[in-house]
Amino acid sequence: MATGRALHYVFKIPDRKQTVKFYREILGMKVLRHEEFSEGCEAACNGPYANRWSKTMIGYGPEDSHFVVELTYNYGIKEYKLGNDFCGITIKSKEALERARSQGWPVKEERGKFVLQAPGGYKYYLIDEPQPLDKDPVEKVSLSSSNLEKTIVYWKDILGLKIFDQTEKTVLMGYSADQAKVEFISIGVEVVHATAYGRIAFSVPHAQQPEIQKRIKDSGNTILTDLITLDTPGKASVRVIILADPDGHEICFVDDEGFRQLSVPDYPSEKILDRYIAKEK
Repeated sequence: MATGRALHYVFKIPDRKQTVKFYREILGMKVLRHEEFSEGCEAACNGPYANRWSKTMIGYGPEDSHFVVELTYNYGIKEYKLGNDFCGITIKSKEALERARSQGWPVKEERGKFVLQAPGGYKYYLIDEPQPLDKDPVEKVSLSSSNLEKTIVYWKDILGLKIFDQTEKTVLMGYSADQAKVEFISIGVEVVHATAYGRIAFSVPHAQQPEIQKRIKDSGNTILTDLITLDTPGKASVRVIILADPDGHEICFVDDEGFRQLSVPDYPSEKILDRYIAKEK
């Protein structure tokens, strides 16, 4: 039986100052750790760029117990083109909705939901209920699917996620009921990722990674980056394998043992981030 833990979704952001402001002052998240890198990631964590970049993990609580957001900033890259691949992240937070309205951040309604758009065009769906204190307010990440049947075969039968809800046009999946889920929405056309494409990450036990590798190879699906160990200066190393599902959604499986060491909150790094932002023109 496959076991896993939903970790984060990766966004490439063109404007670090305004983006961080949105996540902190509107959504009410906190910077958990910030890391700077002098060259591109071997597993293309920052996209197909060989330049200097930074990673900011931001969320409502520690990565051990919360689904968070990874903000990837490539120095010198000022624009990313949106595709139709990412649909939105759903958060239960009446408080964030009130902050958006009081601070004049545009709030739209879409099919009965309140929608905020982060800098870069990424959507957040807010549920107008008090933000829970005893669990993660982030409920799900919604992605597009060109063919739900193929999506379910891949994510359920190969990766081992469970189905928690399903309709004619959607399927909600995850490893357990007490963590954020991934929802796939049938869009009836090809999924286009463009340059703003993201990546969803899960952790699994170290011993489970080779099993995932074998299942992907045996099924003829895509491995973007085979098992590789990534180093973060001054922090723990982690082993990852990067996959692509039938619609090209990127998936990172990181070893849980290493990631729990890497993801220990480093709250003082928020001041380091602020210093870097202050230097930007």
